[in-house]
Amino acid sequence: MRRNEPTHLEHDLVSVAHPQAARITAPPHPVQVDPHCAAEAKQSGVRERLTPHGEEVAERRPALEVDDARGIERPEPGSAMRPHSDLSHSNLGRHDRHAAVRKELEVEARADPKRRRRASRMDCRSRVVLRPHADRGRYEHVLHAIALLAVLCAAGCGGSGGSGGSPTIAVQPARQYRLDTLGFTRAGSHNFTFSFRIVQPDGQALTRFRRGPGPHTGVHVIYIRRDLGEIVHHHPPVAADGSVRDSVVFPAPGPYRVVIDVYPQQVSPQPNFQLFTAVKVPGRYTPKPLPAATATQVVAGYRFTLHGRPRLRAIEAGLISFTVTRPDGSPARFTPWYGALAHAIFFREGSLDYFHTHVCAPGVSGCTSVLGGAKVTGSSSKPGDLIVGVLVPVPGTWRLFLQCRADGHVLTAPFTLHVR
Repeated sequence: MRRNEPTHLEHDLVSVAHPQAARITAPPHPVQVDPHCAAEAKQSGVRERLTPHGEEVAERRPALEVDDARGIERPEPGSAMRPHSDLSHSNLGRHDRHAAVRKELEVEARADPKRRRRASRMDCRSRVVLRPHADRGRYEHVLHAIALLAVLCAAGCGGSGGSGGSPTIAVQPARQYRLDTLGFTRAGSHNFTFSFRIVQPDGQALTRFRRGPGPHTGVHVIYIRRDLGEIVHHHPPVAADGSVRDSVVFPAPGPYRVVIDVYPQQVSPQPNFQLFTAVKVPGRYTPKPLPAATATQVVAGYRFTLHGRPRLRAIEAGLISFTVTRPDGSPARFTPWYGALAHAIFFREGSLDYFHTHVCAPGVSGCTSVLGGAKVTGSSSKPGDLIVGVLVPVPGTWRLFLQCRADGHVLTAPFTLHVR
C-alpha cells in the first residue's frame, strides 16, 4: 500500500507484479559508471551514509584521478542515474502514479537481468589514467613497473618452448658489423699473435677496404692499457679473405683494450667505424695514476714542446701546436709513417673513449678527421713543426699520444689534456 495516499483512493491502486524487487533504492552517494567498466554491482537497499575522503571535502576531484597509494583510478562520487529514473528516498511516490511512468518502470525492471548479462561481457579491468600535468611522484612507480615488465619480456623472448607451451617471439639481433675474434695466440711472455676478421651485416666477411694515399686506409689496431700507461699502434695487412694476423709485443703486463679502427671501401652507410675486444697480458700489474698536464716531454732524446695553453671543447675542432727537436737541438725531420707525418691518438681517462687525427704534408688527401658536423686537419709545413687537430666526442681528461717517425725512430710522446 502506498504511503501518503488518501484512504478513499485505495481502491484505485493496482498491484503490479515484478520479477525483481519492487523498489530500487539508490544510495546517497551512487558511483559514476565508467563506460569501459559497465558491470553492475548489487547495491544494498539499506541507506548508509558514507564518510567522504578528506581530500574530497577540501577539493572536488575530477572524474578520474590517479590514487596516491595504489596508482589506480577512483571515480568521483556523483549520480550516474538518469534524472527521470531517480528513485531516491526524496522521490518515492512522486511520479509513479501515472500509467506511462508505471509502464516504463515495469520495462526497466524486466530488462534488468538482460542488462546484467550484457554488462558481464564488458571489460571490467582496472586501468591507470596518467595525465600530462599530474605530479610525477604520483605515478613514477608505475613507469618503473612498465620498464621492469619490458625488460622481463625481452629476457624471455629468446627462450625455446616445449610441446604444448605458449608461443614465444624471437628478437633478432641488430644488423651491424661485428668482430669475429679467432683468438690471441701466445708466442712468449709478452708476445702474442692476434687473429680476427670483420663480419658484415649480411654475415659475409669484409674483404674490401679503402686503399690509396693518406692514413685513412685498411685496418688500424691499437692496444691501450687500462691505466693509459702503455700503447701499441699497428696497421697490419689484410688477407684476400678478409682475415688479419697481427704480431704484437706488449711493453708491460696488465689489461689492455684493443681498438680495431676499420676503413671499408664503401663510404656509406659507415665510412669508418671501430670494433673492440680485450686481452690480459700475464704478469704483475699495478695501475699508475695519470700524470699531470705538462708542456714538455722528452722521448729518446727528442724534445716535444706544446705551445700555449689550449682551451679545448668537446665536439669542436681545435688546433694545438708542437715543436719537436733532436737531441742536438735542431728541428726534427719527419718521414711518413702509416700514411701520415704524425698520428694523434686520444683516449679518455676512465671510460677509454677513443678518437684519432693525423698530421700530413700540405696537399695530401685523405687526412681530414670528421666527428658529427665538425672536421679537422693537421699539417706540417716545415721541419720540427706539427699542427695537431683535436676533436673528441665528450669532455673530460684525455691522454694524447703523439706519434711520429723522425730520423728513422718511431717516437711516442704522451700529453694530458683537459677538455671542457
